[in-house]
Amino acid sequence: MNKYTLLRYTILFLLVLLSESCSDFLDKMPDDLLTQEMVFKDKTRTEEWLAGVYANIPDPYWDYARNISYDPLSDDMCPNPRWEQFGWDVIAKQTGNWNTNSFWGPNYWYELPRRIRSAYILIENVKPNLAQQFTQEDADNMKYEARFLIAYYYWLMAEAYGPIPLVLGITPSDATTEELLIGQTPFDKVIDWVDSEMLELSGLLPDKYASNAKFGRATSIMCLAVRARMLLFAASPLANGNPDYNGFVNDKGEALFNTTYDANKWKRASDACKLLIDRAHAAGHKLYYEYNDNGSIDPFLSYQNMMFKRTTDGNTEILFARPNCETWEYDRHTQPRGTGGNGGLGVTQSLVDAFFMKNGLPIDDPNSGYVEKGFSTADEFRNTKWSEVQGGGKVTLAGTYNMYCNREPRFYISVLYNRAWHRRENRTTRFMIDEWDGGPTHDAPQSGYLLRKKVHPDHDPRNRTNPYRPGILYRLGEAYLNYAEALNESDPGNPDILTYVNLVRERAGLPEVAAGSQDEIRAAIRRERRVELNCEGIRYSDIRRWKMGEQVLNRDFWGMNFNGTEISDDEKNPKAYFKRTVYQRRVFSKKNYWFPVPQSEIDKNPNLVQNPFWK
Repeated sequence: MNKYTLLRYTILFLLVLLSESCSDFLDKMPDDLLTQEMVFKDKTRTEEWLAGVYANIPDPYWDYARNISYDPLSDDMCPNPRWEQFGWDVIAKQTGNWNTNSFWGPNYWYELPRRIRSAYILIENVKPNLAQQFTQEDADNMKYEARFLIAYYYWLMAEAYGPIPLVLGITPSDATTEELLIGQTPFDKVIDWVDSEMLELSGLLPDKYASNAKFGRATSIMCLAVRARMLLFAASPLANGNPDYNGFVNDKGEALFNTTYDANKWKRASDACKLLIDRAHAAGHKLYYEYNDNGSIDPFLSYQNMMFKRTTDGNTEILFARPNCETWEYDRHTQPRGTGGNGGLGVTQSLVDAFFMKNGLPIDDPNSGYVEKGFSTADEFRNTKWSEVQGGGKVTLAGTYNMYCNREPRFYISVLYNRAWHRRENRTTRFMIDEWDGGPTHDAPQSGYLLRKKVHPDHDPRNRTNPYRPGILYRLGEAYLNYAEALNESDPGNPDILTYVNLVRERAGLPEVAAGSQDEIRAAIRRERRVELNCEGIRYSDIRRWKMGEQVLNRDFWGMNFNGTEISDDEKNPKAYFKRTVYQRRVFSKKNYWFPVPQSEIDKNPNLVQNPFWK
């Protein structure tokens, strides 16, 4: 078979593949092999083209854990380091073993510009088709959706890489080399452009859609949510007056980062957050609550089901969600080995320690009542309908390691510890060596904990039961904390700061944070973010934008004793399971605040410059 025949068969095969219907809106690819005329004169093909543009919206389940790896790169999530042998390249990134040629699954530098180009093609070509009941209003809204995705994808690139090439429109086929090989646009200019686009689109897109079939499609609220988080990032120490980036310029000699601190960036961020909150409230968004029989908030069910319920189930806390996600792999990898799961996706001791006590105080506060050593002598009951406990309201059992007793509700919804009750199996977890759920296999939690946040309690890997839930990318609880943080920097003492922090704490069943100095409130907000938003793909960006990477990521990481075989907390007993033990040494240096520009792209385009401190 000569190369021309092979090419013809390849094209034919692709045409058949791409013309097939796909049930998942976000899994479609733009049909570049069909002529544009064929696509845009047909409503269904136009919808499929737009679906292809949507396809790179991150999956906050499997992408954040496996592909994009933002959660494992933070100090929240802990995949078993032994999974590196199975292609989990995030382990190498955790330990500093990566460079400008290293593989990164999402490859935003290459993949997102492809989607952006497809979006621009749609904007230029989409038109009404009255015979197919596709109106001018429908066509215009599609253009707005495409513009949203362009701006959103540029923000995803900027969040990962910092300065990026900002290409507005379609580069013509007869473009000159100078037009094709462009360098990076300074970071602030990218932010300004995305900001302007999102703000304009927030006045053009609807707040919501009447049809449930359009769940996940771009809305004005999504525009404002992306904008608010982005401006918070841009106002933070990493990108606002960071002296480390003095002298880093693009091919035109322009400074890639503004190294002069600008206090107005915090004001801009707080205004954006407040606009989002006001518009979201007006559109019917509110925190998600469930209640006990006596009318009090059930913080266990409220926090758990806030991640599971759809908007049609009354969960209007959702601001931006991906309708379909790879929840099966996420849940399976967090389920204990003895229940049919893969049991190796856990959390760090650092996250365990971050949760408050049930009186709302951090464990290092002398008034918190925290006791680490020893084991409880009685069951602990709370007022909750949470069904994952043994018996009504029994949150911990007698014999539980004291570290896990009397903790706040979000701890139990987020962390599965050794000897916790597992309802579906009607037994406690058994994480010690040679027990049902323990090692020495890689399918056991190396840190001594499994991840429970976002894991559906009815997921059953044995019977392949996997309940649906939306993939929440932005929610109102985060918006409240974003606003509080930005306001504390721009207008310390403003009463709104504590109002919005305490709304989040109230839902979590905790008492209010009291007034304090700007530094004290900043620390309180950061503690609250760590807990409330854990394992939602946000912590890694928080660490980076606060310039805390060397402090919290460049060190030993601790857990319980993976090799333990005895229910003991004796520090001198090598067989004791319940003792703090180093399971991994992490490495983070100042180059790691941004992903490197892929060396393959620099080899193709000499006008690109490598990100700071990468070689």
